[in-house]
Amino acid sequence: MPTAQKLTLAVLINAALISSVYASEQSEAKGFLEDASGSVLLRTGFIDRDKKNGVEDTRSTAQSAIFKLESGYTQGIVGFGVGAVGDGSFKIGKNNHAGNQMIPLHNDGAKDANGHVDAYDHWTRGGASVKARISNTEVRYGTQVLDLPVLASNTGRMVPEYFEGVLATSREIKGLELTAGKFTKNQMSDQINTDSDVNGNGLDSAIVWGAKYKFDDQFNASYYGLDSKNALERHYVNANYKYPLANKSSFTVDFSGYHTEWDKQALTYSSPLGDKDVDGRSNNIWALSGTYNQDAHTVMLAYQQNTGNTGYDYGQNADGFQSIYLPNSYLSDFIGNHEKSVQVQYNLDLGSYGVPGLNWTTAYVYGWDIKVANNPEEGKEREFFNQVKYTVQSGFAKDASLRLRNSIYRANNAYDGAYIGDTNEWRIFLDIPVKLF
Repeated sequence: MPTAQKLTLAVLINAALISSVYASEQSEAKGFLEDASGSVLLRTGFIDRDKKNGVEDTRSTAQSAIFKLESGYTQGIVGFGVGAVGDGSFKIGKNNHAGNQMIPLHNDGAKDANGHVDAYDHWTRGGASVKARISNTEVRYGTQVLDLPVLASNTGRMVPEYFEGVLATSREIKGLELTAGKFTKNQMSDQINTDSDVNGNGLDSAIVWGAKYKFDDQFNASYYGLDSKNALERHYVNANYKYPLANKSSFTVDFSGYHTEWDKQALTYSSPLGDKDVDGRSNNIWALSGTYNQDAHTVMLAYQQNTGNTGYDYGQNADGFQSIYLPNSYLSDFIGNHEKSVQVQYNLDLGSYGVPGLNWTTAYVYGWDIKVANNPEEGKEREFFNQVKYTVQSGFAKDASLRLRNSIYRANNAYDGAYIGDTNEWRIFLDIPVKLF
């Protein structure tokens, strides 16, 4: 992180610590055991990618139990505690076509009679953390699930992605949250060993920092930065304004974007998403959306655009490919070099029609003007997305949910082999949360 950014962040944190304007969370601590909590999420998951144009399909089915255990904080000016996250899983069926970052594959090179790499029958992962809190500022060290726009854990597969490092979060000023941290290990969703040479994605160390501020009930904004050693530096901004209208309706405007510059020490770039071996690689990707809500109905229109000399290329960020907090993101993230894309999305909450907990989302995204390496033809892609989700509202199965998701993705000849490729995808997830204590 540049010296100026370190100094700015230090000044903000110190200002927050001496300018507290609301109650201290630590002063309300009940105790190490008294505030402890534990839960397990039982997840049954299935992802099927029906590939076109002669590409082999991938299909995975598994069962997982995802644990989260948290102690409370000890009482006193400084409180201390511990936490743990982990998961245990087993495959359902042979899973000869396993993939999609769902199930770990054996890395010894062994294959079955049909040439498929064997999937693990069962596996476990996880880790622990220690934490300390003073006033409204918490510091945590150890294994964590992250939700930062520049370094996010992939939670869209069977089990979450884990990072290992330290993260400080401060909420001393009402409406303002400051974040700073450093992470040195990563474990993707289908990875058994933390940052292993074979299955790992090369995280050396990543420094993160940021702030988000809620100005009032209508307007909030945020900024986050990341410096991933020998890889890239990335910055994210977001502003969201919700304007209330008559008859309990509203209109929300949202702007978000990333600026990325790759380090000279980064691996030679040869992705078809950008210009090959270009010197001084950089990318800007931003999106503007407008969302109208009226009772059970929500309609969103979004425009997203890439500029620079390469695509967004989140894979070189050494994470699980979820660090892209932009609207045009489903099976494809519409991140090609120079790409422009538009989306129309419709969401229906059927609770207003007598079926509480049932929700349907449909969307269509079209991308064009993609520069593909070594191909003069303009790349184009499109995706038709549908998702139905039902969440139990009461009774012994309260909060259990069933989610069915389908994407129909197509690209033109210039882009078909450069990114995902023509695919029909199904995802089915059954989640049953259980509170242990």
